[in-house]
Amino acid sequence: MSNIRVIDVRAVPGDAAFLIDDGTTAVLYDTGFAFTGYRVAENIKTALADRPLAAILLTHSHYDHALGTPYILKHYPTAKVVAGEYAVGIFQKPSAKRLMRELDRKFADKCGVGEYDDLVDDLKVDIAVCDGDTVRFGDMEFTVIDLPGHTRCSVGYYLEAEKMLLNSETLGVFGGEGIVVPSYLIGYQTALDSIKKAQQLEVVQMAVPHYGLLEPQYTKDFLKISYNTSVEVAEKICGILKSGGNENDALEYFRQKFYHGFVVDVYPRDAMELNTSIMIKLIQKELCKNN
Repeated sequence: MSNIRVIDVRAVPGDAAFLIDDGTTAVLYDTGFAFTGYRVAENIKTALADRPLAAILLTHSHYDHALGTPYILKHYPTAKVVAGEYAVGIFQKPSAKRLMRELDRKFADKCGVGEYDDLVDDLKVDIAVCDGDTVRFGDMEFTVIDLPGHTRCSVGYYLEAEKMLLNSETLGVFGGEGIVVPSYLIGYQTALDSIKKAQQLEVVQMAVPHYGLLEPQYTKDFLKISYNTSVEVAEKICGILKSGGNENDALEYFRQKFYHGFVVDVYPRDAMELNTSIMIKLIQKELCKNN
């Protein structure tokens, strides 16, 4: 069994920040919110003591995965920030940063957090990567896997030596035993293609956003469940719409099927409803009109 540890350094439920640590070198898998950034940095310091943080691996450009980056760099200025090329372009757009600020502030309010430093303009990427690129930190070499679907900029990181995949939300959100919640905002077929692409990898260990390292029994079937659930849900939603139901009916079906237990803790209801409404429109466009 691998000596690598996946350490939860999140500050609040819904955060996305986990250390991948082989005992000598540590990298951070996503960085979470802006308003929790300093707290995540303190959690990293507790985990690593005087050891450095080598790198930050960002899976995509959403605020709950990337905005903690400049706060963590205040504590670990030599850490190299890695992200997909498409994400780099998004981070440079004032409109994107404005939206990320607004969403972060909204969730901070929900968590009872008042004023906090605004470092969003300091968000940066040191290493822009494409599908198939490799990045090495210490003895850990990660292969970048483009996984569009949740966003256009979504990527995963595959540590072949350990058969470990650092997942992207394109592959679904872990919702507990036997549950993978579809989460694609760009394209239904695009997401299915990404899941099939990930299935070609030999994966024994899998870390997923908002949860961390999956137990072995969940890892084994995660991608199969993700694919089958995505197809099942899309066909059900298409059926609801074609039989005279509307978007609210389809949303209620999704809510009843998935929005309970662990999912409620990590997936704010307003975000779930917004994302699901986008998914419903994609299903209607890509699937319903073709059947």
